[in-house]
Amino acid sequence: MIFRKFVGLVAAFAAIAAAAAICMVALAYAIYAGLCEVVAPAWAAAGEAGIVALIALIIAFLVTRKARPKPVKGDSQNLTAKLIELARERPLVAAGAVAAAAAVIIKNPRILTAIITAAFAKPPPPTSKR
Repeated sequence: MIFRKFVGLVAAFAAIAAAAAICMVALAYAIYAGLCEVVAPAWAAAGEAGIVALIALIIAFLVTRKARPKPVKGDSQNLTAKLIELARERPLVAAGAVAAAAAVIIKNPRILTAIITAAFAKPPPPTSKR
């Protein structure tokens, strides 16, 4: 049951990514065709590459701008903020930690199953105190 939800979520993300890639290719071709009318094909290809790169840069900026965690009230530094700050200060240490975690998960798939189960588990209903 949980595995089906996880696979469905991965499939949905893959479909969205494929649709976005197709749209970017169509947009690039449209820009190229429009620029070919004005300049030589080589300059049209260069202009098209520059415009698509600029669009990708703007999208990357917008996505990463919203990725900064908001501090929790009453806690100046929560664990998530500390981990993100460590990753920004020392990216090689963060990459090593991710590689070590991946190695542990590959070696013991039960850990991955436990993480996925915990992520999709429903919290218990609140109990009423009378």
